[in-house]
Amino acid sequence: MQKVRFEVPGEPTGKGRPRFSKFGGPTSPEKTVLYENLVKTCYSSQCHDFMFEQGRQLDVRIIAYYAIPQSISKKKRQRMIDKIERPLKKPDADNVVKVVLDALNKIAYYDDTQVVDLQIRRFYGENPRTVVTIEDITPSMEVSNGKRT
Repeated sequence: MQKVRFEVPGEPTGKGRPRFSKFGGPTSPEKTVLYENLVKTCYSSQCHDFMFEQGRQLDVRIIAYYAIPQSISKKKRQRMIDKIERPLKKPDADNVVKVVLDALNKIAYYDDTQVVDLQIRRFYGENPRTVVTIEDITPSMEVSNGKRT
């Protein structure tokens, strides 16, 4: 089994809605394009441009750490650090997943259709970042004594 892990520094960002103009097709907002490029750069540098083979089944785990607001009580701050109090704010989980998976298309894997298992968790943290783990979970097709393993 192959597995990679990398971190994207800064506040987690979600996929923005495409904008349409009468002169061309849809375009992604600049903030989305910049964050996707950051995800690609972090993946390439931390995972040494490793790419999972086409047709492999992948498990993706994303942990998004949001910045702790400055103007809160010490008690609430500690609850956030202890992962008792969790973020109920934008960007929402599905948009964080979308921006990460789309950014990694043709970089970490052939296509995000290879992702067959997915988890996202959102926490507060003193160091805002997004941690991504990708693991090949394709069952072994080796034959041992006439049986698949």
